[in-house]
Amino acid sequence: MKKHTIKGKLTFLFLILLLTFSMLFAAGCQKFTKSTDDAKEEFPSASESSSAKENAAPADTAAPDAAQLKVGTWKTAQTIQPFFYDQFIDKSSGIEVLPFTNPGDQKTALLSGGLDMTGTTLVTAITAASNNEPVRIVTSLCNKCSALVAGVNSGIETEADLKGKTIAYVPGTMHHALLLDVLERNGIDPEKDVELVRIDFFDMGQALADGTIDAFCSGEPYPSEAVKNGYGKILSYPYFDDSIGTINAAMIVTEDTIKNKPEEVQKMVDAHIKATQYLNENQDAWLDKAEEFGTEKDLLKIAADNIELCWDIDDAFIQNTKNLAQKMLDLGIITKMPDIDSLFDLTFLENAKKNQ
Repeated sequence: MKKHTIKGKLTFLFLILLLTFSMLFAAGCQKFTKSTDDAKEEFPSASESSSAKENAAPADTAAPDAAQLKVGTWKTAQTIQPFFYDQFIDKSSGIEVLPFTNPGDQKTALLSGGLDMTGTTLVTAITAASNNEPVRIVTSLCNKCSALVAGVNSGIETEADLKGKTIAYVPGTMHHALLLDVLERNGIDPEKDVELVRIDFFDMGQALADGTIDAFCSGEPYPSEAVKNGYGKILSYPYFDDSIGTINAAMIVTEDTIKNKPEEVQKMVDAHIKATQYLNENQDAWLDKAEEFGTEKDLLKIAADNIELCWDIDDAFIQNTKNLAQKMLDLGIITKMPDIDSLFDLTFLENAKKNQ
């Protein structure tokens, strides 16, 4: 009886040891498998690695205690640079990009302290300055991007043919100002000679396709989409050197941010310049990222010819901004003319140029 008890105890101990060993072995296998999977994610295959080395921007990882800077923009091909700031920003700072759909909301978030810098249209920046809101333009964001589109069956061949036609627009926008500039140059009275109808940008294409309107003035990619899908044709790119030119959007900060965090503003401007240069030299990287926002790459390739990613601001840019402000005043978009020269703070661009 005693021998059986000892034998049973030994058997029990053996089973315990066997079970423990099995569990340790399984855990080791699981850890090894996970490490292998992690390695696959971190190190791409030879072909992936080669492609990445050819086209990828240099990656910078922010330090654990890095200051987190918040930047606003839109998810569009023409306002894409902030999505690449983290690859070029100084390691002592991190970047959080917050996408918006309305430039007015971007400006409000900036003024309330929710953003350190944001992209905005020049129309919005001028409006803010006219209302004595403490914003400053520190770098440009994009030029061009607009087009006047006519329906393929509208009978419109030249800008002069717009007389008597129905044209869609969005009031108070850059495209509104450009459209009125076109009409004025062709001796067309916007109140008597044409019917201007307010339609949201993303609905203009359908309205043109079904004949509700004869033409529209809009930003990319809607003009290129109309051409690609066969219901529209580009009537003109309304960029006039003696007027508004090709200016479109810029990056703004507040006076307080410039005063209290000038080093951080400089880091963001430096990152903007480098991101812009990188994307202008690597169109696939630009359009691949833009495609993630919901527009097919084939369409983006067409629209890209009418988009200029930019960072610099010269005398012509400032003069064109003054011309735009005057047109906004004439249109009643603003009620007083702001000091456009003081709207710009070019200190950070000048510093960046010295260090290039």
